[in-house]
Parts: sequence; C-alpha cells; structure tokens
Amino acid sequence: METLIGRQTEILGDVRFAGGLHVDGRIKGGVQSAGDKAAALSLSETGVIEGDVRVPNVLVNGRIVGEVRASERLTLGAKARIVGDVRYRVLQMEAGALVNGQLIYEGTEVMSALTHVKGDAGQDEAKASGSGLAGLSRVA
Repeated sequence: METLIGRQTEILGDVRFAGGLHVDGRIKGGVQSAGDKAAALSLSETGVIEGDVRVPNVLVNGRIVGEVRASERLTLGAKARIVGDVRYRVLQMEAGALVNGQLIYEGTEVMSALTHVKGDAGQDEAKASGSGLAGLSRVA
C-alpha cells in the first residue's frame, strides 16, 4: 500500500488516491481511486468510512456506511460491516461479514435464475435433489 491513514487519524472530506490506500482510522467522506484498474483499498477492523466508496479492488474488515462499488474485486472479511448497497464484479465473503443493503452484480456474465418449483417437477427436481438443491430448477 502506498498510503496509510493511521488509527488516530480522522479525515473530513473526500479522498481520491492512486495505487493503494490502507485505512486504520476514520474517513467522513467518499473514497475514490484515480482511474487505475489495479487501485486497491484496504479497510482494517478499526477502519471506518462514512461515505461512498468507488475503488476497483476493495478489502473490508471494518465498517462502511455508504454505497460500495468495486468494479474488479470485493473481499469482505469476517468483521466487515456495510450499511448501503454493494455493487461488485467478483465477491468473496467470509462467514460473519454483514451487509445491510442490496448486493448487485455488475459483471458481464449472464445470470441464470433459480425459482421454486411447485408440485411435481419431474426430472428437474430429481437432478436438483442430487446436488442438494431439491425444489429448485434452472430457468434460462
């Protein structure tokens, strides 16, 4: 990481950075990278951001109150707490992480929906039961 915001530091206002930013302290304002697809934000367990985050690669172990947009990769550690919508391309989430908002996929792959099957689903239900998804079928 190129820039460190220490545990005893509080920033009032928006932060724009290039490269890497590690936050142990508090930011009351938005956090945005300067257009580099490799830019990364790391938020430790003691770190807090009160504002929107727009960074391609985000690792969260602290708390964010605001919308998070990770255009490349979002990793939520077990202590991560997000209050706000999360937009991501690739998401990795550990047990214990909490998101109070919508998770919105913004990748390029076409998503297939899963729906609940009412009544006799025939072969679809038999296939699903073998994979632990009894009662669900794939809809194109």
